[in-house]
Amino acid sequence: MNRMNEGKYYIVKKKAVPEVLLKVVEAKRLLDSEKVITVQEAADIVGISRSSFYKYKDDIFPFHENARGKTITFMLQVDDIPGLLSCVLNCVAKNNANILTIHQSIPVNGIASLTLSIEIPPQILDAAVIFDEIEALDGVHYIKILARE
Repeated sequence: MNRMNEGKYYIVKKKAVPEVLLKVVEAKRLLDSEKVITVQEAADIVGISRSSFYKYKDDIFPFHENARGKTITFMLQVDDIPGLLSCVLNCVAKNNANILTIHQSIPVNGIASLTLSIEIPPQILDAAVIFDEIEALDGVHYIKILARE
């Protein structure tokens, strides 16, 4: 897979999703519901290895028809460039998303981590557009979605 397709999102019918990915979703649900405490417990219950869980945990999320109008929390690794945070916030604002929280770490060796929670309004049809725009900014290394509510 080339780098250009790494950030793309697809909607796939459940029957087309490999079983290991469905088990990762179930393990995440168990952890979120606090029915289990550790990743090892969740992995054992659903029948996958911990390494499979960690390999795919950030790549699969259940799709909800009402996903728009929800909160997405994501982390970015960025260069310590004056004005870069402003550019990130402008990308969010110009797409009519609402910024709920911002946390920036102190830059170490010229690199900082940002964590943002944004509310995606119902009229946004494809939230991935926001993340694609942010990731395209000079100085942004990567984006990782941490949570969707």
